[in-house]
Amino acid sequence: MEFSTLEIIFQIIAFLFAISIHESAHAWSAYQLGDDTASLLGRISLNPIRHIDPVGTILLPLMAAITHVPLLGWAKPTPVNLLRLRNRIRDNALIAAAGPISNFLVASVAVILLLLLRTFSTEAAQAILSLVGFGRMAMGDSIMTPLVLLIYSFMVVNVILAIFNLFPIPPLDGSHVLEALLPDRAREMYSSIGTYGTLLLLVILWQTNIFGQMIYPALNFFNSLLVPRSF
Repeated sequence: MEFSTLEIIFQIIAFLFAISIHESAHAWSAYQLGDDTASLLGRISLNPIRHIDPVGTILLPLMAAITHVPLLGWAKPTPVNLLRLRNRIRDNALIAAAGPISNFLVASVAVILLLLLRTFSTEAAQAILSLVGFGRMAMGDSIMTPLVLLIYSFMVVNVILAIFNLFPIPPLDGSHVLEALLPDRAREMYSSIGTYGTLLLLVILWQTNIFGQMIYPALNFFNSLLVPRSF
């Protein structure tokens, strides 16, 4: 199997896991804060089928795979009944923030696993250095190369998903966090753009590179954690 094909497969696997942990974190947080709506719908689950959105989970990732751009997308929104929350504004922001936080946690676990592999395997160390830009990777015969690639894909995809969802445009999580920080009048005005949020988001993705400008510094930081100090 070609390296690029394997890379795409691993990225899709990582993406499906990333959106599942992301939406499960929303649903679990909502349950802890008094709203069991998503829990009763089975949304606290790592089964990606429960979270699939036709545009965000299928169309955008396919376009990204075809055009070789960072894998962007989203899942079916986790339903939250604000009337069941103890503190509507604060708790809604906490529920929203739980998604990106869960992705950063997965990315951090992936970094730890890669550092362990780098410590105990020369082949793994070489593969990691190649992935972060310090050489050319060849698949070779070592099982370490595809294993490193899989774990690295989990790191990259989860970082991208976390940063992407922090962008403050409805329906992304960052919009709910921003709402909690705004004064009442400004919050009402901001909420009114929610109807057009998805369209605005697609236009921004198509016409600008703003997400790349946000994502690559975060990826560079995580990559830097994998590089020995001697480099």
